[in-house]
Amino acid sequence: MHPFVWVEEGIIGARMRLGDLLIRANLVREENVAEALRRQAGNGGRLGDNLVAMGAIGQQALNTFLKRIPVEPANIAATGLDEIDLLSLLMRLIYTGRLESCRQFVDAICLPYHIVAELVVMAIDRKLLHTLGMRSCASESPIDMSYTLTEEGKRWTIDSLERLRYAGPAPVTLEEFTYQVSVQKLTNELVTMERIGASLGELTFDMSMVEQIGPALNSGRAMLLYGPPGNGKTSFAFALGSVFSDVIYVPYSIIVEGQIIRFHDPSIHAAVSPTELSDESEMSFIRAEEYDARWVPCRRPFVATGGELTLEMLDLRYDAEGHFYEAPLHLKALGGCFVIDDFGRQLVSPTSLLNRWIVPLENRVDYLKLHTGKSFCIPFEELVIFSTNMEPEDLMDPAFLRRLPYKIEVGAPSEENYRRIFQKECARQGMTLPDDAFNAIVQKLQKEKGVELAAFQPKFIVDQVVASCRFMGQAPHFEPRFIEYAVNNLRVKRSAAVKV
Repeated sequence: MHPFVWVEEGIIGARMRLGDLLIRANLVREENVAEALRRQAGNGGRLGDNLVAMGAIGQQALNTFLKRIPVEPANIAATGLDEIDLLSLLMRLIYTGRLESCRQFVDAICLPYHIVAELVVMAIDRKLLHTLGMRSCASESPIDMSYTLTEEGKRWTIDSLERLRYAGPAPVTLEEFTYQVSVQKLTNELVTMERIGASLGELTFDMSMVEQIGPALNSGRAMLLYGPPGNGKTSFAFALGSVFSDVIYVPYSIIVEGQIIRFHDPSIHAAVSPTELSDESEMSFIRAEEYDARWVPCRRPFVATGGELTLEMLDLRYDAEGHFYEAPLHLKALGGCFVIDDFGRQLVSPTSLLNRWIVPLENRVDYLKLHTGKSFCIPFEELVIFSTNMEPEDLMDPAFLRRLPYKIEVGAPSEENYRRIFQKECARQGMTLPDDAFNAIVQKLQKEKGVELAAFQPKFIVDQVVASCRFMGQAPHFEPRFIEYAVNNLRVKRSAAVKV
């Protein structure tokens, strides 16, 4: 056997294992995994089978979960990538990251050791790499063997960088990406009343709204939140991001027609970290049931955009200097939620923006185009939420409104809910809300000012009253003149009509 392709059975990287992923998905508890590992050490078998035997998880639930985990490629052919492209990527990583050991190569390219070892052999045979030997006497593992670029290797790599400057984890194919998106749809999760209630937290909304939003979330279809400003449409939409708890898998990058599209975005994709279960234990080698490290286990993404949204932001962005692409926002939101806040106030016209969404919303697929002119299709599996305080009929024609099966009005709170919101804000400031103060506020707003109750008002008024009290050197409390000042600040006075 070639000394550089020998595979050490016990190599454990920093990747999450099956037990970690099951814990993060709330399917088993940490103590279940610890017990299963002890059981596995004595009885053998796979970790998942031991968890089932213990009754920690059902076989069907385990099978469903395992089906969604990207499988580590068995060889170069299984990656779906050309071996020369992979070799070029590895050499770019070594050159730009100043990497030396095979362990560093594995972590950088996110491919299993046996594939990296094969690439290293290719590089040595082509005189691109030179073996330095073991840098540490403490290790005799080939994964800690050190290498350096030869002069030919430097020239070869610099030439590769001129053609493509992407230097990151190996990409996945479009076919793999499409399959993964299809098996981790949002509709795989069942949203319940309890889940929505937990996600709303301290927010107060009418129960009728919760009853409407539940079916909309379970359908995975687009929805429209509309109503007057200041009643919590944006807060409501943002709260929905925590309704879903599944772990999904996001690729670092995708390759389409030989073109690299960078996909993983740490600002959007919240990675789930490994648990505190130690890999240093005597049983750590048993846990080597690893997923494909080219994918990052994440929470479902939640992407929000507002008035800054343009049509260009929904297309691939080509880096002419680096010769690779950045995925658009809505593509990064696949498997999660994409909120278009303040719809109708974008730089682009509502009609143009809506026309861009017709095909994705209707057919659940989207089409993107490379700078070469080649178009390709991706599944459009995400929840799109339009939020606006403008009249929907003024923004959309009837044909598009029909494509939004859920239209939920976020209107003014009832007086009962208005009081609850007020009480929460008072409690936050250490105040009480006397009935006469509350009634005076409602009277001034509705009768004297002709202003409809809105969910934002209690915080505004309480903060204003507290500010007045602080200025006067008094403890926070409601006083008629302080209430008057606060209510007046809600709406500017109308100037008297000028007589000619």
